[in-house]
Amino acid sequence: MLGVIPARWASSRFPGKPLADIAGKPMIQWVWEAARRANTLDRLVVATDDDRIYAAVCGFGGEAVMTPDTFASGSDRVAWVAARMPEYQVVANIQGDEPLLEPGVLDAAVETILEDPAAEVVTLARIVEDPTELENVNTARVVVDHRGYALYFSRAVIPYCRDVPDLHQWPRHHPYLDQIGLYVYRRETLLRFASLPPSSLEQAEKLEQLRLLQNGIRVKVRVVDTKPICVDTPEDLEVVRRMVANP
Repeated sequence: MLGVIPARWASSRFPGKPLADIAGKPMIQWVWEAARRANTLDRLVVATDDDRIYAAVCGFGGEAVMTPDTFASGSDRVAWVAARMPEYQVVANIQGDEPLLEPGVLDAAVETILEDPAAEVVTLARIVEDPTELENVNTARVVVDHRGYALYFSRAVIPYCRDVPDLHQWPRHHPYLDQIGLYVYRRETLLRFASLPPSSLEQAEKLEQLRLLQNGIRVKVRVVDTKPICVDTPEDLEVVRRMVANP
C-alpha cells in the first residue's frame, strides 16, 4: 500500500506551512513520522513541487518526489505519483497539515477498503459532540446510508432538523458527522477521479469529494473516535505547539 503526502509551499493563508517549526522539526516531518508508524503502509512519499520541501524531506531521511507545479489540488499530485507507481493498487492521500495524525486512524481507513470490495474510496468521519461545531462552515459534513456509504457532503449542517428550531439541539436528534480529510483509493479510481473535470456540486460547495459522488463513485465512510488538529493558519500552529510542549 502506497501513502502519499502532498505538500506545497504556496498557501494564501499560510505560505511555507509544511516547513513550519514544531519543537525543532518541520511540520511535514511530524506528519511523515506519524504515517510511518501505521502498520498498513508499504511505502510513503511526500509529493511536492518545491525544492525547499524536497530538500527538507530528504534531509530527515524521508522519500520525496518532485511533481509538476501546475496541479490545482493535492489529489492531482497524489494521482500523478500513483500513475508512476503501478505496483501499488491501494493509495492513501494523507493530509500534510495534520502533524498529530494518529497512525491507527490511517490503518482503519486502509483496512476498511481492503475489507469491502464494493468500496472504491474510503474516507473518515467523527461524530460531532460539541453542538457549537455545527456553526463552522469550513468543515465538511457527510450523511451516509445504512451500509456506511456517503450520500452527500456539504458545508451546510446536514440533515436539517426541521422541527427543532435550535441548531445546538440537533445532535440530540441525529448523529452529525464531520468528515476527516483522509482518503484511501483504489488505484484505478484515483486515476479516473483525477481525469474528471470539476463537477457542478463540487464547484458550488468547494468540496472536491463531491466530484466522486456526482460521477457515481462509491465512497465508504469509516467513523472513528478522534478529532484531528489541522493547521490552516499560524494561529492553529500555535495551538499544536502548545499541545506538543504540554502533552
